[in-house]
Amino acid sequence: MEIPESLRWTEQTPAGRAWRAALPGRLAECVERWELRAVGRPFGYAFASLAVPVELPDGTAAVLKLQYPDEDSVHEATALAHWAGRGAIRLLAHDPERRALLVERCLPGTPLYELPLDAALDAVVELLPRLGVPAGPPFTPLAQEAAGWAERMPANWDRANRPYERRLLDVALGLLADLVPSQGEQVLVNQDLHAGNVLRAGREPWLAIDPKPLVGEREFAPVPMVRGAELGHSPAAVRHRLDRLSAELGLDRERVRGWTIVHTTAWSIGGDQVFPGNIEVVRWLLTDSL
Repeated sequence: MEIPESLRWTEQTPAGRAWRAALPGRLAECVERWELRAVGRPFGYAFASLAVPVELPDGTAAVLKLQYPDEDSVHEATALAHWAGRGAIRLLAHDPERRALLVERCLPGTPLYELPLDAALDAVVELLPRLGVPAGPPFTPLAQEAAGWAERMPANWDRANRPYERRLLDVALGLLADLVPSQGEQVLVNQDLHAGNVLRAGREPWLAIDPKPLVGEREFAPVPMVRGAELGHSPAAVRHRLDRLSAELGLDRERVRGWTIVHTTAWSIGGDQVFPGNIEVVRWLLTDSL
């Protein structure tokens, strides 16, 4: 069975290799269970799941996702069910034991980042309020997730041989201490809603895919769009996204900026990999000129 290059990282650990080895059997079981047809080649963009185009028995286009069993995506199906197709792809079926999801396929599926910057931000301004619906359990609270970041960031920084100046880490930890207890209304937010995870569709102009849901304040929702390189990686591009999304969504700009610093720092190291682009974004957000 073909495994896309985007999943090559799973070869590096025993758990990843075990997951890869089980994929052919799980794929076959899901195809049989849901009577799927026209199973295609895996999508190359999926980083945390094997995602393949399929057809339902009636010929409807869909996507079968076999998730890598990480904590970030454990409530993906629950989030999609909570949104019920409003601004996000529809959940068609779910097999929790196999970490398998059958979801709506976006057609034509063009990613948001193929639009010019301001047109893409127009779409985000329309989309985020629809996704920010009140929610509670079983979704992880942002405060709980943030406590994990605070614990892991110093350890990750040390383990990665201190790849950036200690000041960045200290600022992120200080911001966390201020932001977490002073949050506003708690709604469903998606900590991975970057411009590659919003696709053009037929049922609605744009639909979110691959959520990593949390429950937190609305000022957290734009963070992946502000940070993400998909819509341009420069100080000016980051500032423009921060300014437009904060202003047009009626959000506190300094809180959006603070959450972006925190989350981007927390996601600057993954396993043994350091992401220099994230570190650059943090530095840009901390400059006086921004």
